[in-house]
Amino acid sequence: MNVQFKKGVLELCVLVLLDKQDRYGYELVQNISNQIEISEGSVYPLLRRLTKEGYFTTYLRESTEGPSRKYYKLTDLGREYLYKLVQEWKQFTKGVDQIIEEGMAHD
Repeated sequence: MNVQFKKGVLELCVLVLLDKQDRYGYELVQNISNQIEISEGSVYPLLRRLTKEGYFTTYLRESTEGPSRKYYKLTDLGREYLYKLVQEWKQFTKGVDQIIEEGMAHD
């Protein structure tokens, strides 16, 4: 898949996953990479930026499998941002689908 497509949609995927429950970084990477081919290194800078912008808070939780893990929790501001992005995504994909259907119909 086109790298530019992935960059735009990655932020939305992270927000959606954190809306359901708090997660740690590697867990987010695994959940997303089950559906979309991404590199682990693309998620962490995004998490740092979104935390800095106030969309997430973080906390440490003990792990039975090694050191404590840093969990990300969606804030109210993050939830508002998520809902805005979902609306934009739906409008965007609806428009693209329409263009594809019209274009393919004229073949």
